[in-house]
Amino acid sequence: MARRPTLSRRLAVAAVWPAGIALTSWHYLWRTTPLHRRERPGSVQRDSPPPLPAGVSASGLQTVDDGVGPLFHRRYRVRIRGSRLSPEELVSCIRADPNRVTPTELVRFTKVAGADGRMEVGDEYVVRMPGPWDGPVRVVDVTPTSFRFATLEGHLEAGQIEFRVGAPEDRVEFTIESWARSGDPVSKLLHHNLRMAKEVQLHMWTSFLERAVHLSGGTMVGGLDIDTRRVDGDAKNPRRRVGDPGARAILDGLHAKGLNFDAGDRRGFTAERGWRVDDYRQPLPSEAPGPPAPGGSWEVARRLLRDYEFADPRIVRAVYHPDHPLEDRDMLLEARFYGLRFRLGVRVSGVVDERRQVDGRPVQVWGWNYRTLQGHLEMGQMDYEVWKWLDTGAVEFRTRRFSRHAPVGNPVVRLGLRVFGRRQQVKFARRACERMARLTSAALERPHATDDLPRVADEVRVDAAPRSS
Repeated sequence: MARRPTLSRRLAVAAVWPAGIALTSWHYLWRTTPLHRRERPGSVQRDSPPPLPAGVSASGLQTVDDGVGPLFHRRYRVRIRGSRLSPEELVSCIRADPNRVTPTELVRFTKVAGADGRMEVGDEYVVRMPGPWDGPVRVVDVTPTSFRFATLEGHLEAGQIEFRVGAPEDRVEFTIESWARSGDPVSKLLHHNLRMAKEVQLHMWTSFLERAVHLSGGTMVGGLDIDTRRVDGDAKNPRRRVGDPGARAILDGLHAKGLNFDAGDRRGFTAERGWRVDDYRQPLPSEAPGPPAPGGSWEVARRLLRDYEFADPRIVRAVYHPDHPLEDRDMLLEARFYGLRFRLGVRVSGVVDERRQVDGRPVQVWGWNYRTLQGHLEMGQMDYEVWKWLDTGAVEFRTRRFSRHAPVGNPVVRLGLRVFGRRQQVKFARRACERMARLTSAALERPHATDDLPRVADEVRVDAAPRSS
C-alpha cells in the first residue's frame, strides 16, 4: 500500500490542523501531570540503538547513520498502581490499535503495509500529521510485552523507538525508549535549534503514557519521568561503524582501486606545478619538558588522531574496518554539503612514529596520512601529525595537504567544486584543528569522563589559522 495519503486525505488533515494545534497547545499549557525531565551527556557505547533482530530486513530503513546532528537517547516512563491489565494484556491492546492511546487530535497511526489486525514484524505504519510531518515506520520486533519501530526513509527522525511494559514489584511500568537523530538538516533545525519538534514529540509521548494509564484502569504513581542522554557529534563517533550494507560494499570495493594521481616524488607537489599546498598548526595544552607524559596532552591527541575523532562529522565522516592495521587501511569518507553526500575513497599510505631534530631542537612526532583513490573529487595527500617539542613541552597538532581538483565528468559537480571546493577545504581544516584542541583539553580536564568528550569540548573554543597556502 502507498505510504503517501490521497489528496482528499491530505486536505482533510490540513483542514483540522488549526483546531488540532489549538487543542494540543491548550492541553500542553495546562498540563497538570508532574514531569521529571533530565538531559545529560551520553556516550556511544551506552546510548547507541540496539541491533535489528536476526532476519529483519533493513531495506528502506533510515538508521542513525543516515541522520544528522546529535543522537538523543530518551526514556519516557510511568508507573501504574492498580492496573486491571497485565503487561501482556496492555501491550496486546495497543498492538491491536495504537490509536487507543495516541493523542489523535494531533497525530494518528495508519497501517499502510501488512495484514489487518494486530501489528506484527514487517508491518509498516505512518504517523499521520499535516504538511510534511508524516512519519513512516516499520515494526522490527514484537514480544508479548513490547514492540519496536524503526524509521523509514522520509521520516523526520532516523533511528528506533521501543514500547515495553514490565511489572517491577507490585506495579506496572510502561516505558517508551527511543534512539534517534534528526532525519535531515531541516528536521535538525526544527528539533535541535528551534526545539519546535522536540516539544511536540514530548507532548505526544507523554500523552501516550497518560492514555496508557487510563487504558490500564490504574492510577499514575509519581508523575512522568523523561530522561534524555545526548551524544554530540556523529552518533557512531566521527568514525562510522561499517554497519550500512551500502557503505560496506563501497568500502570493500576500494581495495581494487588505485590512486587517482601519480604519487611520484613528493617534492614535486608544489604551487608552481599547479598544486594547492596548505599547512595548519594548532597549539594544544603543553606538558613538562621531556618525553610525552602518560595520559598527557600528546598521548590524548595521538589517540584522537588514530581514531579520526578530530574530524567534524558535520562535514566529513569516515567508514573503515577498525580491525585492519592503520598502515594498511582503506577509508570511505562521506563528505556532506547542504544535504548532499559524496562518498570518496582514500588509502592510508604511511604512519610516522619517530623522534626528529628540527632546527636543532628535539621533537617527538606521531601521525599518518592518506592519499586519494580513483573516483575521488580531488587528487592529493593529507598528513596529520601530533608534535611534542621535548625541550619546552609545547604540543601541536599539524595538518599538511597538497591537492588539486580531479577530472570530473558531471558539469554540475565540476562547477560546485570550483565555487565551493576551496571554501570547504579550509572549513574542514579549521574545524579539525578546533575540534582537536577542544577534545584534548576536555580529556585532560575530565580524565575519567572521556565518553562525554564531545559535550564537554563544546565549552572550549580555539581558533586555528593556516600558516601558509
